[in-house]
Amino acid sequence: MPRPRKDKPNYCRDKSTDRAYVTLNGKVKYLGRFGTRESKDAYDRVIGEWIAADRGAAVTVQEKPGLSVARLLAKFWQHAKTFYRDGDGNLAGEAFNYRDALKPVLRLYSRTHVVDFGPLALRAVRNEMIRLGWSRNYINRQVLRIKSVFRWGVGHELIPASVYEALRAVEGLRAGRSDARETAKVKPVIGSHAEAIFSFLSPQVQAMVELQALTGMRPAEVCTMRGCDIDTISKPWRYKIVAHKTAHHGHERVVDLGPQARAIVEKFLKLDPQAYLFQPAEAVEARRQLRHEQRKTPLNQGNRPGSNRRGKPRRAPGQRYKVAAYRRAIQRACTRAFPPPEHLAPATVEVQRSGKTVKRLEKRREWLGRLTPEQRAELKAWWKAHRFHPHQLRHSAATRWRAQYGAEATLVMLGDRTTRMVDVYGEKNMAMAAKIAEKIG
Repeated sequence: MPRPRKDKPNYCRDKSTDRAYVTLNGKVKYLGRFGTRESKDAYDRVIGEWIAADRGAAVTVQEKPGLSVARLLAKFWQHAKTFYRDGDGNLAGEAFNYRDALKPVLRLYSRTHVVDFGPLALRAVRNEMIRLGWSRNYINRQVLRIKSVFRWGVGHELIPASVYEALRAVEGLRAGRSDARETAKVKPVIGSHAEAIFSFLSPQVQAMVELQALTGMRPAEVCTMRGCDIDTISKPWRYKIVAHKTAHHGHERVVDLGPQARAIVEKFLKLDPQAYLFQPAEAVEARRQLRHEQRKTPLNQGNRPGSNRRGKPRRAPGQRYKVAAYRRAIQRACTRAFPPPEHLAPATVEVQRSGKTVKRLEKRREWLGRLTPEQRAELKAWWKAHRFHPHQLRHSAATRWRAQYGAEATLVMLGDRTTRMVDVYGEKNMAMAAKIAEKIG
């Protein structure tokens, strides 16, 4: 009986030389000293190229003199650290996107000569991204960033133009025609879900959520609102955004603030026009003041106000919300507003503290470790149905505007340049299409 075919050849050891090797199509490829990280990375690289070549002849792993891939990526990263900056001078999100995209390249091809990094190598990197569980759309965006790094190298005369031209031949992954994970389309926020979390949000974050729902601003745009950027003389008020997504293209982004939005903004205007409207430091101070007012222990007993604070905390509240902090605040409020069903919720346990028996909820690791795989899948589905992120508020506004005022007006309100983005953000009015079909037969 013939032996079953393996998906990929084994990582083997040559005992006489203590070297690792792999046999591909009858040819032995030596990878370096057995058991080392370099030899295992070389194994992953060769196998990835072999699979990308439809199990054809794998390329050699011997390095050639000249500029290596690691050196090219290091040069680009020095450029990215100065080029991709936000309005505050910090590293912008795009810099971190490049960093994540280049990690698989660096792991598999750090010692490879840039001339040897061709379409098969890029496909091997893409296969590694699939193995890591990245979604198809995210993989396609990251592959485009990798190509742009080599284009930057061509523009600075670091590598031949033929290298970039060859990488351009690698097409993107198509929906339903790859092993990459597909993601569900982003849906608008259900109105009752947004209102249900208000009681679990600080006044600052609640105001930001309401503003996003009214104006359709991006999360970063509402986080960076300042008094000096708002024209309070005109009617309606006009919020001119200095640092926004397409500012580097020379585009101007202005958001009109109607009566409801003006009423929200007026509560948070500062005497200093350069100060941000929504500040985490204010939210922390307000929460401490509320806890002090609800205190039951007399002031002459227990801790005095402010006596148990760290003198130099590792993380102090900032002067404005970051997008990630804004998103986490919303998700935590969703968790509190929509607790999971009783059979999926954390249980109450009794523990001994200072000789007393007290009750507390299970820690997250204890809680999730107790659930079965089916229950964890059910809990994940529950969270997905009862949580939302800030970008969905923009989707909600676009959907509402498109149904009432059409695509062109929605395009202006969103600050986008193409109607294609309106289709991305705004759900099409299928009810209107159904009515037309009924009339025309």
